[in-house]
Amino acid sequence: MHSATTVAEPRPTVADFHRVNRGGGLFSESVSQWLGAVFALVAQRLGLRPTALTITNLVLGLAASVTVVALAGRVAAGTVPAWVVGLVALVGWQVAYALDCADGQLARVTGQGSAAGARVDVLCDVAAQIALVAALSATAVAQRPSTPTWLIATFAGTWMVNLVTSVMQAGPNAASMVTSTSLPVRLVKLVRDYGAVIFVAGLVLMVVPALVFWVIVAFTIVNGGFLLASIAFSARASL
Repeated sequence: MHSATTVAEPRPTVADFHRVNRGGGLFSESVSQWLGAVFALVAQRLGLRPTALTITNLVLGLAASVTVVALAGRVAAGTVPAWVVGLVALVGWQVAYALDCADGQLARVTGQGSAAGARVDVLCDVAAQIALVAALSATAVAQRPSTPTWLIATFAGTWMVNLVTSVMQAGPNAASMVTSTSLPVRLVKLVRDYGAVIFVAGLVLMVVPALVFWVIVAFTIVNGGFLLASIAFSARASL
């Protein structure tokens, strides 16, 4: 009498998690998604659910942004070193975003995805990005008190264009204005790559916080221009 032997399924690897990533741009795919794959692997081995990574992402993102807001005035006054606050923001935002990448990877590889989990993910993204906008705005005003209120309002409004379009890209009617995947095009698209954007923002906070005002101006122009271009592109397609 022979006993049946059970062959254990191979455990997923970092490469398996990265293979199911949803992109995000050259920087995000090369850095954030790989780090996210490592986090997803660890979470899978610990038996964590994707939402645990989502909530951790939110907590870290909020903590980094609140630190920047709370110390913006002291940094401007020179009583707190800019590099310390900037480093907290740079590392906190990057790790939080990697966890945001990881929760989706974990859900797809382990089959734990759900509509409720997807909603939590989007809502946490909104909360984290509101906090990030507040951090950059607080720094700009602290460094340059003459910063116009309308600029802060426009910056905050247009910042969410990336989040809205990324959510729209997940649906059945997704479309891209520029479909080329050539390296020059991907380099240009870095201005809208969230991983690259928060890296630049953290770096400026750490090295030259006085330039945050111009970072806000630049991204207001970029995101506002992309919004107008997207409206024109979609309107033309609908006609």
